Amino acid sequence: EMIVRRARGILDDAKALEQEIAASRGEVTGTLVLGVVPTATAFAAQVVNRLHETHPRILVHTDVTTSMAIQQRLLDGTIDAGITYADSVPPGLVTTTDLYEESYVLLAPKDMVQGEGDSISWQAAADLPLSLLEPGMQNRRILDHIFLELNLKPEVMSESSGFMTAIVMAREGAVATILPRALVDALGEISGTRVMTLHCEEDAATQARPICLACLQRSPELTTVAALRRIIDAFAQ
Repeated sequence: EMIVRRARGILDDAKALEQEIAASRGEVTGTLVLGVVPTATAFAAQVVNRLHETHPRILVHTDVTTSMAIQQRLLDGTIDAGITYADSVPPGLVTTTDLYEESYVLLAPKDMVQGEGDSISWQAAADLPLSLLEPGMQNRRILDHIFLELNLKPEVMSESSGFMTAIVMAREGAVATILPRALVDALGEISGTRVMTLHCEEDAATQARPICLACLQRSPELTTVAALRRIIDAFAQ
């Protein structure tokens, strides 16, 4: 373990030196390894696109994974930054930048929610056949906590490690699913489905969850991470 820690430090310093040399020539280049929770993939894609427009020589490797994995990989240096839930970031060695509040909507087959308006209660959603992320994912734990606060036991018919399975099943009319609003806005209209705002029949659950950019404290900071920070600051304005 001592050898691994020292080796990672040497590799990290070499990576930083390589990027600094490139930056001294007036260009930002190198590989940026970015960990992203599944619910933030749409936001991350927009950020990466803007980063590429400004710094085309940065290669971004996006790893969609759990918040727990992002936390661990930040600390062991195998990712450079993470877009994750703010409450999953350990204090101390990691710095965070607030990005947005994650809120949730129901994506359901049109035939399944006939007669409903533009919104639906969590209570009514719990009675529908649902496809959700697997229990090990932070998004699933958040949804389970909301249902628990409301004393609800949802009818979960399918679980997966990503959203695509649930979206396809909803389009085919088999199940409904609960998705982050940011993801639905990025995808646009999905044929055969409706998007409905979720609300509580009583103020018992806090639905929004803060998403942040998390980076390991380094001195000096990697030039690729510094470029990412600048893009996100401009993106948030």
